[in-house]
Amino acid sequence: MKRTMLYRLMATLFVASAILFPGNAAAQVTLACAKRVDIVAFLGDHLSEKLSAVGKLDQSTIVEIYAAESGNWTLLMSDISGRSCIILSGDSWESIPVLPKA
Repeated sequence: MKRTMLYRLMATLFVASAILFPGNAAAQVTLACAKRVDIVAFLGDHLSEKLSAVGKLDQSTIVEIYAAESGNWTLLMSDISGRSCIILSGDSWESIPVLPKA
């Protein structure tokens, strides 16, 4: 329970700081909203971005990161109604390999 609350707090702080200080994250605030299926199709068709990471923010919101091999990336937040908003986008995305469990 405490871990879940900590993760929610960290995710909220991350999104808030990225919106308030986009230059520090080398990202551009775009905040464009539409149906999730339309945004995902656009990211794949026009930017060659594919789902790279996903996390549950709360019971009704998920956060997804779409990234392309070129390094372009997009942070997307979706709710249970199927509405999504592009929160941030940027470049120089690097995936870090998952470490084995200890």
